Amino acid sequence: MIALASALRDAATIVARVAAGASLATEFERFADEGASTPRAALIDLTHGTLRRYGRVQAIVRQLSRRERGDPVAEALLWCSLYALESGRYADYTVVDQAVRACAMLERWSAKGFVNALLRGYLRERTSLEARIRADAEARYQHPRWWIDLLKQCYPGEWSEILAAGNSHPPMCLRVNRRRSSVADYRAKLAAEGIAAREVGHEALLLERPVPVERLPGFAAGEVSVQDSGAQRAARCLELAAGQRVLDACAAPGGKAGHVLETADVELTALELDAARRERLERNLARLGLGARVVNADCTRPGDWWDRVPFDRILADVPCSASGIARRHPDIKWLRRSHDLAAFAARQAEILDALWQVLCPGGKLLYATCSVFPQENDAVIEGFLARAARAVRVPLPDGAAAQGLPDAERDGFYYALIHKQD
Repeated sequence: MIALASALRDAATIVARVAAGASLATEFERFADEGASTPRAALIDLTHGTLRRYGRVQAIVRQLSRRERGDPVAEALLWCSLYALESGRYADYTVVDQAVRACAMLERWSAKGFVNALLRGYLRERTSLEARIRADAEARYQHPRWWIDLLKQCYPGEWSEILAAGNSHPPMCLRVNRRRSSVADYRAKLAAEGIAAREVGHEALLLERPVPVERLPGFAAGEVSVQDSGAQRAARCLELAAGQRVLDACAAPGGKAGHVLETADVELTALELDAARRERLERNLARLGLGARVVNADCTRPGDWWDRVPFDRILADVPCSASGIARRHPDIKWLRRSHDLAAFAARQAEILDALWQVLCPGGKLLYATCSVFPQENDAVIEGFLARAARAVRVPLPDGAAAQGLPDAERDGFYYALIHKQD
């Protein structure tokens, strides 16, 4: 069982860094660069599972601990071990034993007795603990209190379902490259590999259960991409046609840019501010066999990248709280603060104002976020419409609501289509 002890060691190291403010994605990249021995799947399970239950495991440790907060890594080890116990994947005695071994691997010698005692205490008091932590909203709903309160205010009828979705395992949805295959043909390929899927959109196939991308037939050859069905709305709502000049203003990692190019023969410019993310965008387009003008630039500074020829269509997939995809990035909800929404809204408004300058008369701009908070969505669009000349909001071509909420099939995305009158 050394493997579990090693996995708990590595997971605790990552979770401790996230608790201190680091990005989970960045920490995974660091571990990959360092050549960590723990299999990625095991590390994802322990870190993501722990962070989805972050409010709960913290509350349990607070209830059982009779001392002030100790060493951050030892505390993170307790959180990960509690998740492992509650996951049902391991025998109780195994988790306790391996957690103590992980203490030694982490050189937290003085914490071994404390970790052993707290985990055993949890096993003894499991039933009574439930009643003791139930009144704690963060422990019960696994989200920060400000997040819970805001959802209650904005979605009085759906807030609990949104929170439950945020704690669930995300669905795995594929986008079939219609330039390479039909949805029916690709579904048959999946079936031949024993992978069950059903159609949920024009190019979307929802897998019955997630699989590694290496198992997807034709993935390396660009026949298919992994993309949530909510994200796939973007290309359809842009109303693309051959010959258009199209701008994807915040393009990395390239899912929507790839879908645009699969949908129509357009002249695409894809901007990305972050150089490392731009490289990922280029790799994704290369895998699909698609070409675009990819530029490392800030979309709010058109003078740095614009050739003075206006665009027919613009996709503004703006930075946001990512509250609609929190289950995919469970660190987000604990790293975000309530005042972040105002900062995001200001940046979103700045992006809209800049991009409006490069849209041609008669053109359309699609504003997109992966947020469920109205402060980043309707409020931003209403403010833009009030100050932008010739801007008119028009219905989305797919007929669906602007705000999609996360559920068992899709993540939470928001779209608004703005027409620039002649």
